[in-house]
Amino acid sequence: MIEVTNLTKKFSDFTALDNVTCTIPSGCVYGMVGSNGAGKSTFLRLISGVYKGEQGTIKIDGEDVFENPAVKSRIAFVSDDLFFLQGASIFRMRDLYRAIYPNFDDERFNYLLQSFGLNPKKPIQHFSKGMRRQAAILLALSCRPDYLFFDETFDGLDPVMRGLVKGLIYNDVAERGATAIITSHSLRELEDVCDQLALLHLGGLVLQSDVQNLKTSLFKVQIAFSAPPAPDAFDGINVAQCKQLGSVFSLIIRGNRDEIVSRLQTMNPVLLDVLPLTLEEVFTFEMANLGYSFQEVLEKEAQ
Repeated sequence: MIEVTNLTKKFSDFTALDNVTCTIPSGCVYGMVGSNGAGKSTFLRLISGVYKGEQGTIKIDGEDVFENPAVKSRIAFVSDDLFFLQGASIFRMRDLYRAIYPNFDDERFNYLLQSFGLNPKKPIQHFSKGMRRQAAILLALSCRPDYLFFDETFDGLDPVMRGLVKGLIYNDVAERGATAIITSHSLRELEDVCDQLALLHLGGLVLQSDVQNLKTSLFKVQIAFSAPPAPDAFDGINVAQCKQLGSVFSLIIRGNRDEIVSRLQTMNPVLLDVLPLTLEEVFTFEMANLGYSFQEVLEKEAQ
């Protein structure tokens, strides 16, 4: 289990993380999304022990991470900014990882190497962007760590390779009880693999929720009536957003879907459609509530 309490990280000219508190249970895939510069990469560097925060604590299974080799040997971190030894091949990097990680699995390394189809003797610096990321993922998974941290994991991977990597991560979590944290700008990439989702904005943790609960507690309704409804028609319903186009009301609602739909049906609408929100729509809505929206700019540009 990862326990983060009041975590703050400052650089010379800005605060990257501000008083972040969260708990990440063992044996789950934890997705983290956020606006550009929200602090996702900084968060991963802190919980992997690369950075030390100015304030707060990070505990992995009850132990501090920073300058703790025993804990770090249980963590594999694939950074967005990949690093390999100058001129190193995958075989040379394997030897380095094997010396650092006590659970390095040569059998799995060979299997993944064959599955990814990478040339183990060719210098990694001559690989394409996607192939370099494959090499980093291959090495991380071969370490059999308890904790897997991936920053922009799927960047540069083709659709087939993305599916393979997702499956490998999921298998490690399901079969070994590993814990994976994945940051991404693409919610579509996280929607089908994550158990929990966190939203960072301007260094703060805005939202943390079980993915299924997040998708079911916020939903969209399109409703129309034969006559204009009373001004208080939707009182008692937690309407997060309401837009009207002609006689049709488009509502984003929080709460128990079945109970609210039953309430709306008693109003005898001529149209009632209940639509699920994708994680991308939930993210866009939550960010718009925080003032991070460019809809007005786009509307003005279209005029």
